[in-house]
Amino acid sequence: MKAHVNVALAVVAAAGLLVSSGCGSSGSDAGSGPVKLTLLTGFTGPDAPAYQALVDDFNSAHPRIQVTMDVQPWDAIGQKLPAAWATGQGPDLATPNFDPGVIFNYIRTNSVLALEPAVGDGDTKINASAFPSAVAKAFTVDGHLYAVPANLASVALYYNKEMFKAAGIAEPPRTADEFVAAAKKLTIGGAKPTQYGISLADHQTIQMWPILQWMAGGDIAGADGCATINSSASVQALRTWADLVANDHVSPVGQTGSDADTLFSAKKAAMELNGPWAAAGFRKAGVDVGIAPVPVGSAGPVTVASTVPLMVAKNTKHQAESLEFLSWWTGKTAQATFSKKSGFPPARTDVTVADPAVEVFASGLPTARPYLSGLAAATKIDTDVYAPLIGEITRGADVRKAADTAAAAINKLTGCRG
Repeated sequence: MKAHVNVALAVVAAAGLLVSSGCGSSGSDAGSGPVKLTLLTGFTGPDAPAYQALVDDFNSAHPRIQVTMDVQPWDAIGQKLPAAWATGQGPDLATPNFDPGVIFNYIRTNSVLALEPAVGDGDTKINASAFPSAVAKAFTVDGHLYAVPANLASVALYYNKEMFKAAGIAEPPRTADEFVAAAKKLTIGGAKPTQYGISLADHQTIQMWPILQWMAGGDIAGADGCATINSSASVQALRTWADLVANDHVSPVGQTGSDADTLFSAKKAAMELNGPWAAAGFRKAGVDVGIAPVPVGSAGPVTVASTVPLMVAKNTKHQAESLEFLSWWTGKTAQATFSKKSGFPPARTDVTVADPAVEVFASGLPTARPYLSGLAAATKIDTDVYAPLIGEITRGADVRKAADTAAAAINKLTGCRG
């Protein structure tokens, strides 16, 4: 144990994450000024100013608590934060990753604070009941709430209006059958398309493929951790879309999320599944973009819920102030302001959205589902099993055999014995 601790300390020191305003700081302990909190985030994209504006609003309204937002790349946070928090160092608050499943890693090392002392009704409490139920469930482990949503969004269907008009398609697809038909019709150029019907990514991205399964009643794994990736509904949905990619060439194979965005921005794809963070970039690229709900399949309306967990270090010296910040961040006023500035829907279901573009994403939240929610092995399932599976079947592998192999691998990771 001592050797592991020494290695962890060395990693943290080398990473430069032992910030003076973090867990080990003196801050205003001597009573000489405001309590200083550090918030570490990976919000480096075009929505970054909206997060900074929210922090600035908090600081203006709370002169006795001042929060500094430290923005670093997600991969850097993933390398540095676990060791820092596990050894009682690092920031007071952090968004550890854009993958909600990462919270299990920090819970396992007893690095994060359970938030129950701040949960309740009213403006000075974390109103967890106002979060979409699927999100609150994703952040609750063994009856304890460990995170609040730093942001919240659903994935919707982006489409190029000019391409739709040229193809004679008057409206975005509303059903699964219309979705498939549109993807085919909007693909131009045969085996070497000059225009793709849709831009699908399968790794290093917010996952798009689970939506295609959920639409048909399929899934990847159940709440008990047992694989459902090889159920008849899952296999059928995967086969349908794998055939569309491999044989009808509706999308390139093996794209990252960045690749998929670039293709749509370059006006080489007619549709993409994405969140509100993408809208400004697509418009800046000159795309005449429309945004519509995800088409409805046989299982009813469904989409992916995208949320970034915001957590408090277990060993922060400023627990009360950190919890006060989370209560304010998730309050009605802050969420309404953030939605207006960022284009994201509010992280609460009881805040009205006035912007029609934001409303598309807000309307998807009641039926949105976090990817691999509640599974401690979620990250490993995604990187080691699910993403490789999609890569295989879109390159022509037998879907049934690949799904059965994936199911066995998932059950091994989760400990399910069937």
